[in-house]
Amino acid sequence: MCIAALALDAHRRFPLVVAANRDEFFHRPAAALDWWTPDGLRQPILAGRDLAAGGTWMGLSPQGRLALVTNVRRPGALAASEAPSRGLIVPAWLQGDETPDRFWARVALSGYAPFNLVAADFRQAECFWASNEQASARRLERGITVISNAADLDAPWPKVQRLKAGLRDTLRDTGEGEPADRLIQRLLALLLDDTPADDHLLPRTGLAPERERLLSSTFIRTPDGAYGTRCSTVVVTERVAGRQTTHVLERSFPRSAARPTVRRATLADWPPPPRGAPSGEVPRAWQAIDDDDPVGQSARTISTWAMPASSNTGPRC
Repeated sequence: MCIAALALDAHRRFPLVVAANRDEFFHRPAAALDWWTPDGLRQPILAGRDLAAGGTWMGLSPQGRLALVTNVRRPGALAASEAPSRGLIVPAWLQGDETPDRFWARVALSGYAPFNLVAADFRQAECFWASNEQASARRLERGITVISNAADLDAPWPKVQRLKAGLRDTLRDTGEGEPADRLIQRLLALLLDDTPADDHLLPRTGLAPERERLLSSTFIRTPDGAYGTRCSTVVVTERVAGRQTTHVLERSFPRSAARPTVRRATLADWPPPPRGAPSGEVPRAWQAIDDDDPVGQSARTISTWAMPASSNTGPRC
């Protein structure tokens, strides 16, 4: 995962919106979005899967947790090959029950190469961002936030600012009566932006200018086709008649010129309300503000799921 935009309470009907791209070498094996159970854990999560190390870049749990991770580009930092996979952080949060401060204290000292983490526990009405390049975790409040490969929120990188502005404009222009699929289609279009940054605006992370330029767009594909955006993931929660339904869509891009494939899940009553809240009550931290074909014809839909039948907690099917 190399860029992710998160909107909390930025729209009356859509209180949670995530739009993210995962960039990776195409030779690294991965499985598409599905329900699967991480090694050593008991409950399934909904996520793509890194088949090289067993973790994931983004996922959610039936119990109401969500997480995503990005690498931080830092010359001279611990080599990824010498450290545990950062993708293991996501399932650890999804399947755990630690508070954010306890989880962060443990993860920050676990020897991972530099990373950003966004993690939410909707039952506790908690959402935070953390980087092991920073001293402490930070609670995320309502609004729009973007992370990429800088160890900071809303870094002054052109693609970060462009995606943030695009998401803000998209939500502003989305009417309360518009279907979720129309918003999903617009978000996927934002994630296809392959506009490189002007040379004088390129971040300086220690890479050669030519490499910085290749990595400066939201959607990436190197000339040799060896590295680029492997998938786009969109999460949209919509509120209808006092109930919440979450749509999760992953569009995967092959290395070849073949059409992308799409997997989609629709989860009823997810995210769940916080512990102790009356049934149907929307947690205060996630209430909406009081003011102001999703996959496209070029993609092929694989399947649609609800929550696993074995899950007896979290959203109902």
